[in-house]
Amino acid sequence: NNHADLSLMNQRKRLPIFQYRNHILYLLEKHNVLIIVGETGSGKSTQVPQYLVESGWTEKGKHGCLITQPRRVAAVTLATRVAEERGSLLGGEVGYGIRFDDCFDPRETVIKFVTDGVLLREMMSDPLLKKYNVVIVDEAHERSINTDMCMGLLKKIQRKRQDLRIIISSATISAEFFKDFFTIKNAGKSQDNVGVLSVEGRNYPIEVFYSSDPVPDYVKATVETVLQIHRHEGDGDILVFLTGQDEVRTAVRLLIDDLRSRGQDKKKYLKVLPFYSGLHEKEQFKVFERVSRNTRKVIVATNVAETSVTIEGVTFVVDCCFVKLKVYNPSSGIESLIVCPASQASLEQRAGRAGRCRNGKVYRLCPEKEAMSLEKTTPPEMQRSNLMSVILQLKALGVDNVLRFHFISPPPAQCMVRGLELLFALGALDQNGNLTSPLGVTMAEFPLNPMFVKMLLESEKFDCSSEIVTIVAMLQVRDVAIFPTNERGKAAMEHRKFAVAQGDHFTLLNIYDCFINEGNKTKKWCEKYYLNYKALKRAVKIRENLCKYMNRFKVAVQPAQSDISKIQRCIVSGFFANAARLHHDGSYRGLHNDVTLHIHPSSVLIAEKYPPKFLVFNEILETSKMFMRDVTLVEPDWLHELAPHFYEFGTQHEVYSKRIK
Repeated sequence: NNHADLSLMNQRKRLPIFQYRNHILYLLEKHNVLIIVGETGSGKSTQVPQYLVESGWTEKGKHGCLITQPRRVAAVTLATRVAEERGSLLGGEVGYGIRFDDCFDPRETVIKFVTDGVLLREMMSDPLLKKYNVVIVDEAHERSINTDMCMGLLKKIQRKRQDLRIIISSATISAEFFKDFFTIKNAGKSQDNVGVLSVEGRNYPIEVFYSSDPVPDYVKATVETVLQIHRHEGDGDILVFLTGQDEVRTAVRLLIDDLRSRGQDKKKYLKVLPFYSGLHEKEQFKVFERVSRNTRKVIVATNVAETSVTIEGVTFVVDCCFVKLKVYNPSSGIESLIVCPASQASLEQRAGRAGRCRNGKVYRLCPEKEAMSLEKTTPPEMQRSNLMSVILQLKALGVDNVLRFHFISPPPAQCMVRGLELLFALGALDQNGNLTSPLGVTMAEFPLNPMFVKMLLESEKFDCSSEIVTIVAMLQVRDVAIFPTNERGKAAMEHRKFAVAQGDHFTLLNIYDCFINEGNKTKKWCEKYYLNYKALKRAVKIRENLCKYMNRFKVAVQPAQSDISKIQRCIVSGFFANAARLHHDGSYRGLHNDVTLHIHPSSVLIAEKYPPKFLVFNEILETSKMFMRDVTLVEPDWLHELAPHFYEFGTQHEVYSKRIK
């Protein structure tokens, strides 16, 4: 923070948004909806909620201000900063709510930061959001699936609540698009109910450099570029954009290895920091900490650093020009994580990080001609996702005809049909498309993928609820196994001690049980077996929250029974749609779509001499091949027994998929 020596009030006044304070308040009085367009770093996320409190929007019987964020990291960091500026403890006047973690007081909190998924949960208990006078949808340009749902539902709520004020905050020029969506039209005439305000940023000039030829390995090229900048460029921190956690960890390891082999320059020390959404909060906050004058930070990040949070001191940006997107193919029913070229809007957003405090430089690891030929914007998540959860939540909120719901970007009809089909197969919807009771109604209350919820709710029937809750909790965290530099072989040997022949779900269960019983939840035990202590502690917390949900819906969490077949059958009851069978060439074929699949290299089943003939998986990761992650072997009889509406036996007693009529 360049103004860290100033008082907090003076720091606030130096933000670009401050000169627009009165304009914002005036427009909010005159219009039901206000669209604010301003680059990340202008102060809109932290200051606008405070302007509302200071001007009386939360006094005299008026309720609080709710701010949605597309990411957990942003919700926590912004709440922390605003609490500091307000001179209050986090959880008092200012709080946050994210999945499986709340820090607010219902009586005191007037500024509440939440993820957009949490807002959808609040709508289920309070459909008209009567607790709030103002709802701010921040980073709306990211067009996450939950953000789009929130905007559609807020438009619906505002018809019933004329006093509700909605602020849409975006970092890119998409104001006209949002204005058209929220403008009320009566008899062909448009009402003047939407105000638009553009806030100037404080960017310094930025030089953009491109590679002369395509880069064969952008992770290695990124590392080489960072080291060249460190050795030959002046002061300033470096922000690196890669596509996912694995690439971030690889780049961090390569940088540290190089620094160790060559030795650090005592005049200019390089501090390497990872930054991604799955990282523990304490580790995430390290990227915001100040360092000594002879130290340069290099933050290796996913696109979590593209918007939502501002890291001061960044002068150089290294952009791989790729992004990892979730893409759903409704014809095959496969939802994949695919590494693909970033959009021009993303490249511009990333480049803007370099000009916050001084003249900046951006290094794009692709030829200029290729960068100019990229798509203008990233397709909205709503149009490339599995819509099971969307349909389930809309049904729970009373939207019976989901096909007629006013989506800001309507999804493909085939995706909607596929989502309805899967929900019917899970038993959440009846033949008329209505929520079943109690199963469908209960499933909508859980903040999880419907397949996980079906597994949890069925676990009591299979007498394995304790084990299933543990497995689901462990699947909500990533990177349980750690592979330190120069000790990867030893770490792999230690991890094999927990391996279970039935698959990854049981291996995770084994790790958790050993952590609780043998390890007594200690960090020392985790270090011995190369396990992520923070991830396991988070799994413990998630499990506690899931148990509360189970108790709320009167599903008994019974003591562990250790009957493996019952647990396998329970997993099949939720994930029967994700089944595959072994092909004669050694690969797998999806039972429902005949797509060629492979077991992910991280799976315990990859080392099996005799691979299982049938298995179920949690998700697909598409890189060089389509890899199944989190796999467990099953019997074909169970697929037909537990999902007779989805599978049938052929003439040779082989299980086949069948379409739902």
